[in-house]
Amino acid sequence: MKYIAYCRKSREEKDKQILSISAQIAELKEYAKREHLEISEFVEEEKTAKIPGRSKFAEVLKKIESGHAGGIIAWHPDRLARNSIDGGKIIYLLDTGKLLDLKFPTSWFENTPQGKFMLNIAFGQSKYYVDNLSENVKRGLRQKIRNGIWPSKATYGYMNNPKTRSVDVDIEKSIAIKRAFQLFGMGDRSFTQIAEFLCKFNIKNKNDKPLHINQVRKLLSDKFYVGIMNYNGEYHTGVHECFISKDLFQLVQKQLELRNRRKIRKHNFAFIGLMKCGECGASVTAEQHIKKYKNGNSQTFIYYRCTKKLKPCSQRHMPEQEMEKQARETIADVALPQNWAEDWYKWLERDVELERSNAEKNLNKLNLELEDSDRKLNILLDSYLDQVIDAEIYKNKKNEIFDKKLELKEKIAKMESGVSSWLEPMKEFIDRALQSQKIARAKNTKEDLAIFIKTVGSNFFLTDRRLSVSFKKGFNVVQSQRQAFGGFFDPSSYSQNVETYEKIRTSFR
Repeated sequence: MKYIAYCRKSREEKDKQILSISAQIAELKEYAKREHLEISEFVEEEKTAKIPGRSKFAEVLKKIESGHAGGIIAWHPDRLARNSIDGGKIIYLLDTGKLLDLKFPTSWFENTPQGKFMLNIAFGQSKYYVDNLSENVKRGLRQKIRNGIWPSKATYGYMNNPKTRSVDVDIEKSIAIKRAFQLFGMGDRSFTQIAEFLCKFNIKNKNDKPLHINQVRKLLSDKFYVGIMNYNGEYHTGVHECFISKDLFQLVQKQLELRNRRKIRKHNFAFIGLMKCGECGASVTAEQHIKKYKNGNSQTFIYYRCTKKLKPCSQRHMPEQEMEKQARETIADVALPQNWAEDWYKWLERDVELERSNAEKNLNKLNLELEDSDRKLNILLDSYLDQVIDAEIYKNKKNEIFDKKLELKEKIAKMESGVSSWLEPMKEFIDRALQSQKIARAKNTKEDLAIFIKTVGSNFFLTDRRLSVSFKKGFNVVQSQRQAFGGFFDPSSYSQNVETYEKIRTSFR
């Protein structure tokens, strides 16, 4: 009689005693040789037997039913079945005589009522093991949650620690995540822009592409970053370290809520929510009007107007085309010439290196003074212990030196944290000021303009069909310099370039 050797190991097998497939094959070959059994083929499968649906196992049963072989050899009964359906199929084939024999190196079997009864018990034990293992795992996960420890794969900005079986902050990626929260909280970055920013720090999806906008939305609304774990729809307090402040998280949630409100509007007006009426301070809303002509054609017009909900207001409506035009002009008004930006990047790096060099000298000087204070305290203590000075003098002098020491430590800490602290904001400003030229071009959509204009300014008001803006740090200097130079920059003017850079640098420092 021919036997089919079936070898299986689940990829998620928890039992460390289960042999690998290669080890099972070796065991079955030795067993067959020892028992003088003929093996027609070896069938290998890496799939759990907890649920029905194993393709290779189904092929083995079909071959048994068709008479290709009369028996099955497996290392243990639990290799054949860990669920009642597959176990029932094996026993049914034995009952109908299509399966004549089963052989196991680790277990006894005879094709008799008693043998099938014992086999049924073995299959039941295998199912009990799986069910009990699953319950133990779930119980362990619930206990980790009670202890405030995240039991699953760490989210972006964190990493699983296999030693402590908890989650730790990923130093590099957490900085990128925090910066993404800050950028989105400013209200001028789209989900796509946030995804592209995170992609630069290798925070991507499984396909090695930037995160989908829904993934970005989920990331920005994940309460895990403020210490709250959402597990199976329930919230639990986590003990993991948080690198996002609650104030920043709430700011981002407000921005998400604003984006959601825009999505559910019947009409998606690009500049809605951007400005207020300059006369009465009420919000500015938008209306859509469709004009139909006798020839059957129609034309859509969009207007922005004051809601006039606060008090009587004389402001008239403004066509969207004019709003778009003024938005482009506002952005273009604070754009940098390309060659200027290239110079500014070089000068900025030079200034930073110079500042770092000066800071190192000052830090060395302060550290020497701090060491001198410690030396004086030691001398003072020795003098007091030797009774050279009395207690009152010792106390007053010690407090004096101690106050000086605290002052030095504060200066050192401030200097260490303040070294080049203006570099990133100014570099980001240059990036945006350079980008302003591209955004202001006609090919960009109204939605692009509405998002980017918040980068350069705030406190937008509409008065007499004119859009006014308070320019943000850096952009206010660019705008005033442009006006001082007659309303435009001369890209070839080195003096204009240097003067504008110096004023911008002073502003950020």
